[in-house]
Amino acid sequence: MNIVVFGAGAIGSLFGALLSQRHKVALTGRKPHVMAIQQHGLCIQGKTRMTVTLPAVESVDQLPFEPDLIMLTVKAYDTQTAMEDLQKILTEQMIVLSLQNGLGNLEHIETVVKKPQIIAGITTHGAVFNQPGVITHTGKGKTILGPLSHKSRELANVLVSMFNEVAIGTSLSSDIQKDLWMKSIINSSINSLTAIFRRPNGYLLKNPLLTRFVEKICAESTAIAQACGIEVTYQQMIAATKEVITQTSDNYSSMYQSLQRGQPTEIDSINGYLVDYGQQQACETVLNATIVQLLHEFTRGKIDSL
Repeated sequence: MNIVVFGAGAIGSLFGALLSQRHKVALTGRKPHVMAIQQHGLCIQGKTRMTVTLPAVESVDQLPFEPDLIMLTVKAYDTQTAMEDLQKILTEQMIVLSLQNGLGNLEHIETVVKKPQIIAGITTHGAVFNQPGVITHTGKGKTILGPLSHKSRELANVLVSMFNEVAIGTSLSSDIQKDLWMKSIINSSINSLTAIFRRPNGYLLKNPLLTRFVEKICAESTAIAQACGIEVTYQQMIAATKEVITQTSDNYSSMYQSLQRGQPTEIDSINGYLVDYGQQQACETVLNATIVQLLHEFTRGKIDSL
């Protein structure tokens, strides 16, 4: 299969490298990363160790082939712009796989891509962008893919098999919308706190006060999801959240990494979306709203640390 990873940061580069073992893969990304890959190849360190040579470009206009699959791994705040760029090359035969954090990405994708062509996915793999051309795979996790339309269930199964063939442990979702919500609840309880307190994931369970914060945020986020018709329980979500923290204890969340690099975070697409949905359903949103405000203050440089 011809695959383009659009927005190849840490996770996109990792998955692109693994898929390139059996498929033709090209990456699009920022200039420094692209130039390093062109000159020295893409180096994956940590849990996965490999160096691969593959095409890397800055724009879809420079792609060396027409893709069958576009894997979208841009930050949530760039999804709309990404779809405007991709519209130049999209055909009715191409598949778009969203492997992104946050809620709201699919709505942007659906403005230019029909539902049967869209597959949504989530992953708990941990990856860090060390420097241009070098990615560290910090933690192996699980990946789940699911169709937005029953018409594309068989297509989703093909992608699941394709991922498993290159050691990306993947399963087919029976309800991808629910899975996306569950991932957002977990992220809302972990990512923002690790960014605010500048600590790896595992620290949240080592500090009793932060553990309590995790539980409170998870409870509020779960209540919002329930009000929106998502069938989850607090017991289920706090157990899943603590399991992720334990399994990724040494990882630094993507939100923490963005803040460290002085880049925008995905706070608006995770906690921010939960606030929006919660207010629509007349739910309590004070914790998520406070976290959103704090992260905005951090990114504007008005707060250095807590």
